Amino acid sequence: MSRFLPFLQVDVFTDRPFLGNPVAVVLDADRLDAAAMQRIARWTNLSETTFVTRPSAAGADYALRIFTPDRELPFAGHPTLGSAHAVLATGRAQARQGRLVQQCGAGLVVLRDEPEAGLRHFQVPPARTAPVPDRELGPIAEALGIDGEAPRFEAIDVGPVWITGELPDAATLGGLRPDSAALAAISRRLGVTGVTLHAPWPAGHRDARGRPVSVAVRSFAPAAGIDEDPVCGSGNACVAVQRGAGGRREAYCASQGEALGRDGRIVVAWRDGRIEVGGASIVCVEGRLRVD
Repeated sequence: MSRFLPFLQVDVFTDRPFLGNPVAVVLDADRLDAAAMQRIARWTNLSETTFVTRPSAAGADYALRIFTPDRELPFAGHPTLGSAHAVLATGRAQARQGRLVQQCGAGLVVLRDEPEAGLRHFQVPPARTAPVPDRELGPIAEALGIDGEAPRFEAIDVGPVWITGELPDAATLGGLRPDSAALAAISRRLGVTGVTLHAPWPAGHRDARGRPVSVAVRSFAPAAGIDEDPVCGSGNACVAVQRGAGGRREAYCASQGEALGRDGRIVVAWRDGRIEVGGASIVCVEGRLRVD
């Protein structure tokens, strides 16, 4: 007899379908081994597919394994938020005093549930920052299509490792047309996920729905099979780490995905000395997945 598991596809960093970043979530996946998980992730062909299992760590509400089409990740941002939405929506976990704890390869990740606002936030795992070798600065800028002086690039590790840099304005960022093959080669050479860039919007900028947005973000990960990530939680975590290290610790809303016809919105704040990255999520597909 065929075996089926509950399956959701959740759009993250949006409250409207088909405008955020989708993640496939397979529930009740305890009996699947890593090879089966990787096979399913390759089939969904989304940037990430997650598998929810029973936790083994004390204090965790559920455990999560996260796969791209070609490898497992210890942590990723939008899969964390989308999977939390799925386990809460299906009753597989309940927030306790607005708090949810996810067990994953990076350890325990604390999420804050804000149901009245339709938002969830994850605490960014402790980050490690390293300089990018000087000899790589020019090639990175050239691969991104940046004219003039290269920004200050840093390799920031929040589970995935993103080369992170800031451009002078959102218009410059939006106009980039990177060379994906060159970026993929650099990413493999440096052992990083890809490159995330950020830039300020003009003061007082509001989007088409009247929402204040102060930071624009783009993330490129061609070495992982993703030329441009529509809306990237871990990339935005790295942006917050870089901004915070420069003394900018005010809460803000970032936009991402416009270059791909998406409308992602990411809420960033510092609470009790930790960075939180959050956003809305919405279920776009619900059904059963055949797993044998």
